[in-house]
Amino acid sequence: MTVSAATMQKDVYKEFHVHAYHPDVSEVYSNYTSRSGKLSNIKGGKTVVFVGLQHFLMDYLIDEWEYSFFAVSKSEAVGSHKRVMSAMLGKPVDTDYLERLHDLGYLPLEIKALPEGSHVPYGVAPVTFRNTLPGFEWLPNMIETVFSCENWHMQTTATTAAEYYSRFKAAFEETGGPEELLPFMCHDFSMRGMPGRHVAAASGFSFLTSGFAGTDSIPAVLFAEKYYGANVDKELVGASVDATEHSVTCSWIEEGEEAFVEYLMTTASPTGILSIVADTWDFWSFVTELLPRLKSKILARDGKVVIRPDSGDPCDIICGTARGRGDGKTPEEKGLVECLYEIFGGFTTDKGYDMLDEHIGAIYGDAITLERQAEIFERLKNKQFVPAVVLGVGSYSFQYVTRDTHGSAVKATNVVKDGKDLEIFKSPKTDSSKSSSKGLLRVESEGGTFVMYDQQSRESESQGLLETVFVDGKIQKFTTLEEIRKISSTCKGH
Repeated sequence: MTVSAATMQKDVYKEFHVHAYHPDVSEVYSNYTSRSGKLSNIKGGKTVVFVGLQHFLMDYLIDEWEYSFFAVSKSEAVGSHKRVMSAMLGKPVDTDYLERLHDLGYLPLEIKALPEGSHVPYGVAPVTFRNTLPGFEWLPNMIETVFSCENWHMQTTATTAAEYYSRFKAAFEETGGPEELLPFMCHDFSMRGMPGRHVAAASGFSFLTSGFAGTDSIPAVLFAEKYYGANVDKELVGASVDATEHSVTCSWIEEGEEAFVEYLMTTASPTGILSIVADTWDFWSFVTELLPRLKSKILARDGKVVIRPDSGDPCDIICGTARGRGDGKTPEEKGLVECLYEIFGGFTTDKGYDMLDEHIGAIYGDAITLERQAEIFERLKNKQFVPAVVLGVGSYSFQYVTRDTHGSAVKATNVVKDGKDLEIFKSPKTDSSKSSSKGLLRVESEGGTFVMYDQQSRESESQGLLETVFVDGKIQKFTTLEEIRKISSTCKGH
């Protein structure tokens, strides 16, 4: 095992920067900013949800640095680093700077940030980094690579999930849908499509910060407890239900689906919510023939039976191909919601829209996108239904993104050179969107949104809303999932 793993969580070229900064530079001040939404997966989006910093502080800056660097001997920590870096660069590397850090015994960094869960406008920095001691000016931008790696996907998932949530909230306000159902209207099924269990846990947690609680990702809940003070014994962190899959259904191929569903309702899951995948063979036969035969048993059951189609176009399956309610003659034209309402009935909200009886529901757990969510909402509202269909959100929503989705990057904007502050910046003529801020930064809240000012004095930089969350190896402020959800839910458009 390579001992000094923490020192090598970076691009190789960062190794050279220790020697490349101007000899008179004693401090580097950097920030992380999402610069542009031109490639955003949310049309017209203006903000990015900032989450994931506390995980980075605890997992990397504290735990990994401690067990792989500070807690081992200097010769082990530095020797491992020197061996790998020398091999990759093809020449011996100077590790004096790491020996000095090992002697110091902690990371001389100050990190300031906005509260996690904040909806931060493009161009506003939610976090800044600076070294607290001369001689360690290489440190703030050395961690750029690993911070970006750990953070961009978490905030992108949180932003996508917040958009799903805000749309459900707006639709329920318009149609009279019960507010208490909102946390469960999107369900995270993304784990199997993620590139590794660690990404699945971090992304799954980010989904939960939006206000949603529906998830089948157990690691996301464990992540929330480990890094964000959640406790499943005391609060709703994540929730799921009894549910089938095709392999389970197929095990009843000899007895048939009716016997299978009756067994589920009477023996396997006699109470509570039960989700049944219904398209293993003939979905519309399941809906229009089997369900009417089981109607009385479903209505008498203590709980809700949720019907889950898993193939076909989600919009057509849920809403039907006929645009108006009552216009459809076939099940395909009516769609699942209209068919279920004809069979089981329901009630009308105070806004004049219909909802299914509490004993029956619907979920579509595959191929959902923000665009399809919008289409499903409009088509159901056109039929005078509350869009109270649970949407299973999978890895497509959280994987078809990159760091460029929100243009997120770490850039240095100020240095202390020869004892004086010096504003630095990049401004490439070939791409003005990559221009950086200048100097020290201050963030304020104006008109309900965050506004950033650059070229600040030391005094003004110490003011504003960026709070110190980490200094010299220790966390200064701890936040919880509950607090993040409250912050996120009170932001504009959410």
